[in-house]
Amino acid sequence: MSNPTAFTDRPTPTTGEPALSTAPTGRPRATLFAALLGFFVVTLDAVIVNVALPSIRRDLGGGIAGLQWVVDAYTLAFAALLLTSGSLADRIGAKRAFGAGLALFVAASLVCGVAPNLTALVAARVLQGAAAALMMPASLALVGQAYPDPRRRAHAVAAWAMGGAVASTSGPVFGGLLTLASWRWIFLVNLPVGPIGLLLLRGAATSPVRTALFDPAGQVAGVVTMAALTFGAVEAGAAGLTDVRVLTAFVIALCAGIAFVLVERRVPHPMVPLTLFRSGSVVGALVVGFAFMVGYYGLPFVMSLFLQQERGLSPLQTGVVFLPMMLVGLCLTPLVPHLTHRVGARPVIIAGLMCMVAGLAAVALAPSNLPLSGYGLLMVLVGLAGPTVAPPITAVLLNSVAVHRAGTASGLLNTSRQLGGALAIAVFGALLSGQAGFGAGVRTSLLVATAVAVVAALTAARSLGRHHQIRE
Repeated sequence: MSNPTAFTDRPTPTTGEPALSTAPTGRPRATLFAALLGFFVVTLDAVIVNVALPSIRRDLGGGIAGLQWVVDAYTLAFAALLLTSGSLADRIGAKRAFGAGLALFVAASLVCGVAPNLTALVAARVLQGAAAALMMPASLALVGQAYPDPRRRAHAVAAWAMGGAVASTSGPVFGGLLTLASWRWIFLVNLPVGPIGLLLLRGAATSPVRTALFDPAGQVAGVVTMAALTFGAVEAGAAGLTDVRVLTAFVIALCAGIAFVLVERRVPHPMVPLTLFRSGSVVGALVVGFAFMVGYYGLPFVMSLFLQQERGLSPLQTGVVFLPMMLVGLCLTPLVPHLTHRVGARPVIIAGLMCMVAGLAAVALAPSNLPLSGYGLLMVLVGLAGPTVAPPITAVLLNSVAVHRAGTASGLLNTSRQLGGALAIAVFGALLSGQAGFGAGVRTSLLVATAVAVVAALTAARSLGRHHQIRE
């Protein structure tokens, strides 16, 4: 008998619906590589810029606030538009949405690479973030459509997730190397991705579309909610949680969020059907995705600052300390689908989260003069969580929704992940600059991340596996 939480368990269609084909559609490998490539560059451009900020300042001028927006403009546009983009991918088809997003992303990268001043660079980063938001849900939806069989999908999602994991962990090293030539290359390196990705995309089957009326009120309320929430999180990291702008942004986000729920309950064709949240696995996946990113984004943020400011490392040397964490994740990624097929997704996810708990706690409690190799080895535990949490939780989510809702579900998951990462950086940034001191801020930040990871593990144990597929 199959395990109730394994990837191979396909929820039974509702009565009267024909069984869905599990044969791969189009040229699945080409589709997977296109989606993986898109996920890689989207994630890379979220992390690679940090190491180039001093070089950008020397060339383009500007203060710390302006440089912060080189990073935050991308994050703000990305997070604000994810929900809308997921719905759009379902409406026009994931293949078309991904192609449009990829073309816009490459064009924006070119503008970033030749930007004559800081204002132009920030504006181009907004376009990059918008394009990334269009690509991300569509890329995951493409993978789900190319591999309808849950077992094959599990392998495909693991490979897709590996692209993001490699980008997030190798970003500091890659960025440091490119910056040796010029900071502009961290953007111009994206240019070949467009032709390659669009060529691979030709192998994707035509995506299903959802022909429903547009939900303008829901779209606006959703964008305002996410934009205000992300802006508040970003500003809180620099100005503090009690700053008037931060509090105003959070109040706007709360009001817009309430309006969003009310609108989605009443319109006949909502952007995000609230029935999706009747599935325990959908809700569990969103909570785990949020909590997981608090630690997975928070650890590199905190430790990068610690290693450079307290231990005197260069950006490139700091990236090298993270290499063991990256390599372990890469080696484990191909094995995770086999493991989840044997024992189920829930035990694997819980085990990964407990590794994260152990790693975060160990780094938090380690002495500040620990050898660099010691930090690298301790962070390997967090690296183990990457392939054992992110791909399985994604597959659980995709297996819990109908294929024409894949883009919306992906948008929800990636929104929760972005919020987790953004809020972690905001809160941890405030702790690091607090009166208790930098060292105390590092320890407190990592202990907070540890507690959040414990909550994620408890949520996974309680919610995952209790799902049914939403068919409307």
